[in-house]
Amino acid sequence: MQVINIGILGLGTVGSGVVRILRDHQNKISSITGRKLVIKTVVVHDLAKKRNVDLTGINVTDKIDDLINDKDIQIVVEVMGTVTTAKEYIERLLNSGKHIITANKDLIATYGSELAELAGKNDCDLFYEASVAGGIPILRTIVNSFAADRIVEVKGIVNGTTNYIMTQMSQNHVDYQKALKSAQELGFAEPDPTNDVEGIDAAYKMIILTQFAFGMNVTLDDIEVEGISRVDLEDIKQAKKLGYNIKLVGIAKLINDRINISVGPVLIPEDQPLAAVQNENNAVLVTGAAVGETMFYGPGAGELPTANSVLSDIIAVTKNIVLGTTGSRFNDFSREGKQALPDEVVYPYYISLRVKDQPGQMLKITEVMTSVKASFHLILQTEIDNDYARIVMTTHEMSEAQLKEIVSAISDLKDIDVIASYKVLPD
Repeated sequence: MQVINIGILGLGTVGSGVVRILRDHQNKISSITGRKLVIKTVVVHDLAKKRNVDLTGINVTDKIDDLINDKDIQIVVEVMGTVTTAKEYIERLLNSGKHIITANKDLIATYGSELAELAGKNDCDLFYEASVAGGIPILRTIVNSFAADRIVEVKGIVNGTTNYIMTQMSQNHVDYQKALKSAQELGFAEPDPTNDVEGIDAAYKMIILTQFAFGMNVTLDDIEVEGISRVDLEDIKQAKKLGYNIKLVGIAKLINDRINISVGPVLIPEDQPLAAVQNENNAVLVTGAAVGETMFYGPGAGELPTANSVLSDIIAVTKNIVLGTTGSRFNDFSREGKQALPDEVVYPYYISLRVKDQPGQMLKITEVMTSVKASFHLILQTEIDNDYARIVMTTHEMSEAQLKEIVSAISDLKDIDVIASYKVLPD
C-alpha cells in the first residue's frame, strides 16, 4: 500500500491526540483512503519536554525547515497555536507544496481568505474543520449537507469554557469568580482566560461560521461582542425564575438580506435545545429555508474530539490526493454582504437595574421607555439592601437601536444604574 507522509507542527493536547488516533485507527483509515498514513516528523518548541504519547519511529525536531524541505511529506497538521508565527510557517509550507490542516481559529478568522488563495495558487488543500466547535463536524456539514439550501441563521454555544462557567453559576449558585476558578482547576480555562470569558474566542468562531453559512467575509469589528465576566449571579437566578437559562451565544442572522452577528449573554427559554447544553459541551443550530432548524451537539474541545476533526480533514485531503483533485477551497460559497442596521435587529430584551429605593423612580424609567416607543412585558422589583432595589424588566420586541437609547438614557438618570441588558430568544 502506498504511503502518505504527514508532518505535525505542535505536540500539545491536540497534536498528541492526532498521533494517538492515527496509530489506534490505522487499519480503518487505510481501508477508507487506500493509503497508509504515516507521521514522519513532528516539530516542537521544546525538545526536552516529556510527552505522554508514543513517538516511536517519528522524527521529533525543533526546526521548521525539516518539514518545509522534506519532499516526502505531503500533509502538515498545524496545531501549535499563535497567529503571526503560524501564518508565516503555513505560508512557507504552502509555497513548498504541502497540504495544510489547522485547528487555529484565530488564524483562520483573521487570515483565512488570504491563506486559501495562496493554497489555491499552489494547488494545495487548506482544511480547518477543528477550528470551530471541536469534535462537531459543523463546517463540512454546512458545505455538503446545506449546499442546496439557503441558510438564514446560525446560532450556538461555541465556547466550552464560558458554557462550563455559566453552568456552574446556574446549577450550583456560585459566583463568576468561583466558577472561573473551578474551570481553571479542571483545565477548561486558561490561566489568562480573557479570550474565552470576554467572548473573543466565540467571535472568531462566528466569523468562520458566517463565511461558511452565508459566504460573507467579516471581521471582529463587524460583531457586537460581550463576554460573561460581568454576568451577575442574581440575574441568572432571576432568569431561571422566569423560565430562562443565560448562556453565551453567538448569533449570525440574515435580516432583510443583510447580516447581523453578535456574541453575548442571551436568555434562552428552558424548553429550547440550547438551554440544555451543559458544562464544556457545544451546540450549533443551523436554520435553513428548506430544512428548518437543525442542531449539532458535542464536545467543543479536548484532545480526542478535536483530534478526530483533524483526522477527518486528513482523510479528506488524502482522498483528494488519490483522486488528483487538490487545490479546491474548503468553502467556495462567496457573496457580497452588508451589515444589518440597528433598526432592523429586533428581539425582546431583559434589562436589570440597581435603583435607589425612593418615590418616582419607576416613573422615570417608564418615561424613558415611552420616549423610545418601547413597552414592558414584565416588571419585577426585589430588595438589594435598605437603600437600593433591583428592578428587572423584560420587554416586548424592540430594535437594537431602541435598546441602546434606553440604556443610555437610564444611565444618565440619578440613582439608577444599568446592571445588564441581554437579548431574549423568543419561545
